[in-house]
Amino acid sequence: MQKSKTSLILSLFTMLLLVVLIGCASDSTAPEETEADTTEQDSTEVDTSEESEEGYPIVIEHALGEAVLEAKPERIATIQWANHDVVLALGVEPVGFSAANFGVEDDSGLLPWTAEKLDELGISDPNIFQDTDGLDFEAIADSNPDVILASYSGITEEDYEILSQIAPVVAYPLSPWTTSWRDQIIYNAKGMGMEAEGEQLIADTEALIAETVAQHPEIEGKTFAWVNFSANDPSSLHLYSTIDPRVLFLQELGLVFPDSIAELIEDDTAYSLSLSAENADVLDAVDVIIGYGDDDLYEAVKADSRLGQIRAIANGSVVFIGGNSSIAAAGTPNPLAIAYTIDDYTDLIADALSKVDE
Repeated sequence: MQKSKTSLILSLFTMLLLVVLIGCASDSTAPEETEADTTEQDSTEVDTSEESEEGYPIVIEHALGEAVLEAKPERIATIQWANHDVVLALGVEPVGFSAANFGVEDDSGLLPWTAEKLDELGISDPNIFQDTDGLDFEAIADSNPDVILASYSGITEEDYEILSQIAPVVAYPLSPWTTSWRDQIIYNAKGMGMEAEGEQLIADTEALIAETVAQHPEIEGKTFAWVNFSANDPSSLHLYSTIDPRVLFLQELGLVFPDSIAELIEDDTAYSLSLSAENADVLDAVDVIIGYGDDDLYEAVKADSRLGQIRAIANGSVVFIGGNSSIAAAGTPNPLAIAYTIDDYTDLIADALSKVDE
């Protein structure tokens, strides 16, 4: 980018002012609060065109437009959730990335698998954007990126327009917070000019998943739903849909999402749906319920006159994951998170399934 720094910052602030005036706000909410990719999306191919003999320029199409890369990027910035973990898994240090805003048990802004990989790569002072309350456009611009990776994110069209003034942006392929871990790798690796390395990372992660699944044959074929209950408002339930990355990953572990619940999904681009407690009997189709929560929430749900009758709740075949834990953060998977937590995660599921119809 050839603009002077002063010109760039003025341009950014002008665009930010316009966004405020039209009442738009950046969507940087944590994925556990606002997120979802179909099995078909996992096989989405990144469209490229106009390739020279050296492979550039390339065009990466996504839901908000297209990223045109004139040459292999050297300075790679990432924003929002998990994209930096893909970059690190491919052995590259981002020039800047967003602080994790969920599952962090200290003030580092780093999830444990990210910290472990940074240490492995010898990176002691990463440039972390403190943007959990909204994108820090100035900090992103100051990192002077050649590309901004956001394949798993909730950026708005307004965010995208501003970010595109800084560098080409690789956004999500379908809709906010709906990018599977495979497509995270496909899109981000393509944006790094490391497509072949990305394919190998996918193969390695698939092998790890297959090895772990083989150790838990009791999971295969059991039905499930990811349900978030509220002790304060038991009248409404929040379920993740069949295009949510959490649900897709559980299916890879051998669990089955019931057709009776899938039929309730009206928006095939939405990561979640709401369900009235009056219709909670649809959850009787599941062997295990997974959700964010703790023992206190489970006891409150079990004591509820309607929710306590749900088969999985009555049996205790429930995996409630502490809301600010690393396991909860790994529920929205990426290659580093999968490797770090898959054993503990499958053990929790297997234990819950041992209580089915006791």
